[in-house]
Amino acid sequence: MDLGFRGKVVIVTGGASNIGRAISLGFVREGAQVVLAEIDIPQGKKVMKEAELLGVQPILIETDVTNNKQVEEMVKEATNRFGRVDILVNNVGWGFDRPFLDKRREEWQKEVEINFWGALNCIRAVIGHMVEKKYGKIVNIGSDAGRMGEYNEEVYSACKGAIISLSKSLARGFGRYGINVNVVCPGATNPEDPSHFGEKSMWATEGFLSTTLNPEVVDKITKRYPLRKLGKPQDIANAVLFLSSDAAGHITGQTLSVSGGYTMM
Repeated sequence: MDLGFRGKVVIVTGGASNIGRAISLGFVREGAQVVLAEIDIPQGKKVMKEAELLGVQPILIETDVTNNKQVEEMVKEATNRFGRVDILVNNVGWGFDRPFLDKRREEWQKEVEINFWGALNCIRAVIGHMVEKKYGKIVNIGSDAGRMGEYNEEVYSACKGAIISLSKSLARGFGRYGINVNVVCPGATNPEDPSHFGEKSMWATEGFLSTTLNPEVVDKITKRYPLRKLGKPQDIANAVLFLSSDAAGHITGQTLSVSGGYTMM
């Protein structure tokens, strides 16, 4: 299916690691002009090289989504260069898998700033432009943790639940301007290769690395999923591309779990 992305301009936050990488390269394969809004420049350059082999030259803009000024400058650079932004994918996320009573306040703060404020900053920076153009697609990466709650991920779950509610409200308020807003909720989606995430990714932290590389832990997690397998980054990318396309033009305010049946709502 031709999803009609040729000539479209897409911003993907955290677009160089794991799920973000798969989303970015998915848009590249469809001929879209991709803007990698990425804090990890070395990893971003790796993905740019991969994209070039597919025949499309993305651009990389260093962006800390918690810094509103940087976000505004990133969107300004994208619109100055390409004339518009058609699609925003708020992919970047961060979590600390640790018991609630053991978490430090600065860890809560980082989760809130990245997972909630980061998305807010990016949406606010692009949505006025989309209103003016009377066209736009926003896909926010949530989490099944935000739909059902998750052990050891209380603050992360709260942030992702807020993203779901925010997306519904935005869909109601901005649908009249031709803007679709939806949420894709992954379950456990581990990197397929260590080269698929950078040093600044949460996957590079000791806790996530031990989970990703420990077959016993992965096997234990897999048994909690009806399909008896974990997600692959491409599984999430496929859903994001569909919801970003005009083929999904009559879908807005929806939350889609791509998690092997872990959540059924």
